[in-house]
Amino acid sequence: RAIVEEAARAERVVMAHCHGTPGIKAALDAGVSTIEHGTYLDEETAAQMKEQEAILVPTRFIVERLLAGGRESGMPEYAYRKLVEIGDRHMQAISLAHEVGVTIALGTDIATSGADSAVPWGANGEEVIYLERAGLSPLEIIETATANGPATLGPQAPNSGRLAAGFDADIIAVCANPLDDIALLADPTNIVKVWKGGSLVKGS
Repeated sequence: RAIVEEAARAERVVMAHCHGTPGIKAALDAGVSTIEHGTYLDEETAAQMKEQEAILVPTRFIVERLLAGGRESGMPEYAYRKLVEIGDRHMQAISLAHEVGVTIALGTDIATSGADSAVPWGANGEEVIYLERAGLSPLEIIETATANGPATLGPQAPNSGRLAAGFDADIIAVCANPLDDIALLADPTNIVKVWKGGSLVKGS
């Protein structure tokens, strides 16, 4: 709680990497703004997240990538067994959060992503596929990847993620309608144009 209070003095919010239910509960009681992963989220903690307007950043694509790599990735056997065990539970947690009305945001989990990792930068678009499996609609999924992302930063949030007056013109154009097929956002080649702050940085 002291960390959260001190962060608030600097107009910042605190995020907590939590898998277990007790950790999620303790973090919420301390006033954190977002829960990263939230594998063992249950009805009580989901309701608390909703009440406190805390945001869940599940990073499901990390779990899927690690499961796909399996033992061949060099992961220790004990870690692989644990990953398999939590795989189904994590998907249930995302579905529960959605059912309760918890805000969900798409994130990258920077500690396990990178240019030379099993989860390279840019691959997090895959998250849309797993969020759909968890029960989110295409429009809700687009919101996780746009408006909800900046919201995780509280007072420090950039004016991005919305097509609204006063917001930066950060826009993508895709090859088809993602409301008809949200999975197309998982493939970067389907992103035909990108504007950053109103300037075209991809496409012509």
